[in-house]
Amino acid sequence: MNNFTFCNPTRLIFGKGTIARLADEIPADARIMMTYGGGSIRRNGVYDQVMAALRGRSVVEFGGIEPNPEYATLVRAIELARVEGVDFLLAVGGGSVIDGTKFIATGLKYEGDPWDFLVDPSRAVDAVPLATVLTLPATGSEMNNGAVVSRRERNEKLAFHNPKGYPVFSVLDPEVCYSLPGRQVVNGIVDSFAHTLEQYLTFDSQSMVMDRWAEGLLQTLVELGPKLVERHDRYDEVANFMLTATMALNGFIAMGVPQDWATHMIGHELTALHGLDHGVTLAIVYPGMMRVMRAEKFDKLVQYAERVWGATGTPEQKAEAAVAKTEEFFRGLGVKTRLSEHGIGEETIDFIVDRFRQRGWALGERRLVTPERVAEILRDRL
Repeated sequence: MNNFTFCNPTRLIFGKGTIARLADEIPADARIMMTYGGGSIRRNGVYDQVMAALRGRSVVEFGGIEPNPEYATLVRAIELARVEGVDFLLAVGGGSVIDGTKFIATGLKYEGDPWDFLVDPSRAVDAVPLATVLTLPATGSEMNNGAVVSRRERNEKLAFHNPKGYPVFSVLDPEVCYSLPGRQVVNGIVDSFAHTLEQYLTFDSQSMVMDRWAEGLLQTLVELGPKLVERHDRYDEVANFMLTATMALNGFIAMGVPQDWATHMIGHELTALHGLDHGVTLAIVYPGMMRVMRAEKFDKLVQYAERVWGATGTPEQKAEAAVAKTEEFFRGLGVKTRLSEHGIGEETIDFIVDRFRQRGWALGERRLVTPERVAEILRDRL
């Protein structure tokens, strides 16, 4: 097991009716900016619940944060927040809104061009306090300090972490998920599954507790996935999914283990270039990653196949079952898992590989996912 230091300061406020507790959690004298996306919170009643909880408070609204939040939009939010003297941010939405709000919070404390800390995340060192009301389980952004931001004019999508970027608290009410479109629920299932695999499917580091915890999250998603595709208005099922998504990326299963994240970095490029949903890109790339990096991940592939899927046979058969069962799971949720199904071919593969070469990237838990291996992974997915 690797050495580690662990701290997660975000306070979770979980359950029915918990949005009303906002008034007790945000400082009474705070100048609040409430951020949100395309307006679904007005249709599903979340907006009214939040505003009722904040009645009498100083609130500036900033809506229109896109899926895969756009740099230019977030810069406008920073400018408005400075004019209005905002000193507390409340993100009401899913991962994109929360990620965008972390960017705003960091930008308000940064003196230069905010693009600087996307290109060089070491520059992200401070942030205005923020909190969240989660409306879409998927990214775990409600309980971590990471964010991903797109800059469409450059066809780039980059991630950063800020040690001061954890939400102060996050409100998770499963009932607000009942009105979500099915596509968003499916994306959330895939995203949570992939987050768990990125921290689990590496090499054996003798982290027994983390392995069992990660396997439990994966088994929960395998059990709940088909039920949530059928319907997502049964409280306990949605509550368990919501908590699983949070636990998949709040640092708990990362203690003492190596991590990969190459699938995410490749997937970000597919989103930046073709606008594919983040969850869709992960469903495309992950089976290819497992197959091409099979030798490097062999022991964990076998363990994953045995413990999550109940696979039997020789070690080689189990490793192959790990790949096949994962892709079957994604396709069973209704997700297309091949580049060709999205009209994407060799031209995109060549572009991504060239970009990774220019960046000097070598990814994965052992930095063995070179641009050449990226080409193999993506060609496996044609």
